[in-house]
Amino acid sequence: MDDEVFRALADPSRRQLLDSLNERNGQTLSELCAGLDMARQSVSKHLAVLESANLVTTLRRGREKLHHLNAEPINAIADRWINQYDRRRVQLFADLKTALEQEPVSDNDFVYTTYIKTTPERLWRALTDPAFTQQYWGVQHRTDWKVGSPIDWVMGDVTMSGPGQEVLEYDPYRRLAFTWHHITPEFAQAVEMPDDQRDKAAAEPLSRASFDLEPDGDQVKLTVIHTGFDPGSVIRAMIDEGWTKLISDLKSFTESPTFDQTAASAN
Repeated sequence: MDDEVFRALADPSRRQLLDSLNERNGQTLSELCAGLDMARQSVSKHLAVLESANLVTTLRRGREKLHHLNAEPINAIADRWINQYDRRRVQLFADLKTALEQEPVSDNDFVYTTYIKTTPERLWRALTDPAFTQQYWGVQHRTDWKVGSPIDWVMGDVTMSGPGQEVLEYDPYRRLAFTWHHITPEFAQAVEMPDDQRDKAAAEPLSRASFDLEPDGDQVKLTVIHTGFDPGSVIRAMIDEGWTKLISDLKSFTESPTFDQTAASAN
């Protein structure tokens, strides 16, 4: 995958497309073409290469196909290479990593795609079984997973529950969605959230988190979307950092022997 990412980034036109999406995320093909001196067919071909390298994630909204930057491949390459070489020699690459992780300007959704070497069944269990979520997330979901059922978030001695906190979609091995939890005083204290930040976060509407699983050879393509944030959302800023680490931890856990050990204990 590293080679594919490097090849995708080597082309100046593709870097220009990434720059355009960095300035304004979630653009349609027409919008990208309007801002670039490239034929529509050329833009389509370049986007296909970027999507194949996992640098761009696409989402359907009605008849529109929106293109989003995806920082996961940059994170992976940076983690692998930056620590092995003099940082001054790779500062340009580090700057690119930072740019791709910046919060979108016009689209406030969190969109992240990664490939996990596992099966949809194993990944689904890692997302829904409390014994597994406790391992990498530090929380347990208390619910029967029926659409419309309440979902409580249990983190140690702290439980987050409340109106509207519920399961939205439950399609085994394919799609999971739920509303993101209430910010309670107990939760804020547990994560050492400042009082002013807690008050702002608690006043925000519940957001929506979804997980889409798609088999891809011996891997599963996982697309995580967190949406429904108001402009200037405190929770959105927390999600941007916390969920990037969360998905990385989910990938490491699902691919590790710890998963099988947890499965043996749970069974």
